[in-house]
Amino acid sequence: MRERWEAAGLGVAFAVVLADWAHRLVDSWGGGYWVPGCVAGVTVGVLALLRRRARLWTAVAGMAVAALAILLARLFDLPAEPGPGLALGLSVLVGSALRTLPAPQAAGVGAGGLAVALGSQLSGSTHTAVLALNLGAWLAALAGGLGPRWLAIRRSAAAERVRHAERLRLARELHDVVAHHVTCVVLQAQAAQLVARKDPGRVAGSLADIEAAGSDALAATRRVVGLLREPGGPADFGPAERLGELVAHFDGPPVALRLPDGEPAWPSEVAGTVYRLVQESLTNVSRHAPGASAVTVSVTQATEELVVEVTDDAPPSHRTHRDRLGGGYGLVGMRERVEALGGTLSAGPRPAGGWTVHATLPLPERDAHRTPAASRGTPAGAGGQGRR
Repeated sequence: MRERWEAAGLGVAFAVVLADWAHRLVDSWGGGYWVPGCVAGVTVGVLALLRRRARLWTAVAGMAVAALAILLARLFDLPAEPGPGLALGLSVLVGSALRTLPAPQAAGVGAGGLAVALGSQLSGSTHTAVLALNLGAWLAALAGGLGPRWLAIRRSAAAERVRHAERLRLARELHDVVAHHVTCVVLQAQAAQLVARKDPGRVAGSLADIEAAGSDALAATRRVVGLLREPGGPADFGPAERLGELVAHFDGPPVALRLPDGEPAWPSEVAGTVYRLVQESLTNVSRHAPGASAVTVSVTQATEELVVEVTDDAPPSHRTHRDRLGGGYGLVGMRERVEALGGTLSAGPRPAGGWTVHATLPLPERDAHRTPAASRGTPAGAGGQGRR
């Protein structure tokens, strides 16, 4: 829908510019001198409206039309080209190419656009106004193309830094998880040796415990495999049991916390992800939803997965633009973390108002069988300084 409105607005702009240019040519040149320039302008305008289908070739075709218009003006003593309509179309085509094409192609289109602007002086006697018009259009294309391209590169680099930092945190947690499980394996192996001396018949049970501990270690490793660890401090996350403390110290609107009944027995990497996801979501509420009056944090344990949902009731007019999905780098890091565990993360506005962050995290088979039957609701009021 947005593209349609942009195309409609651009079409109206082309029509207004070409009509004004034709009127001026009729007043100053008379007769049908306005026809060649307007035909060239309409052609390039149509190419500009179709640019999304083939940005490189529409830009090349537009510059070819401009070069032909310059040549015809030179040979038949026509009004200087490129005129305003043609210059506007070329500016759109060149700017679009500079913003989206690979660097070598974008550089070629930019150089071609400059050549056309300078070539306007070949269309007859020197026309300073025409040269200024076309150089101005080329500079506008340069700014409109390279500016967004530079911003996109900066956003991409910042997002990659966030993802890299999240990978490092996950890698450190992997080290802690594997160290814990391997320690259990070693202790159980030592216990099995003692049992073998006193009661050989019980060794089979000890070996089964060792096998289970080893399987847990392998499962935890697979969930965060592929991440390289760099030197650093221990992972800065809290277990699921600390969610109540996190909510109690939140300095925003009141929070209703709903957790599974009983003591959740989640793997440490899953518990850490739940904690950081809730922490980041509450931080986003504090920063970007000043009109929210209530927040709900819900953690539900299903048969094979854990579902985390954080919602607020901020009116749409009270949310800042950075709350769009992917607009904040905190969500980029959380998505990296959730997907590393095989889960999914989504965020967006609710139909009735407010914002929702929804994540699903798969549970290992052994933990999935320990599914609580219900959930408890724990309202927590705002107050104090939230942990960040």
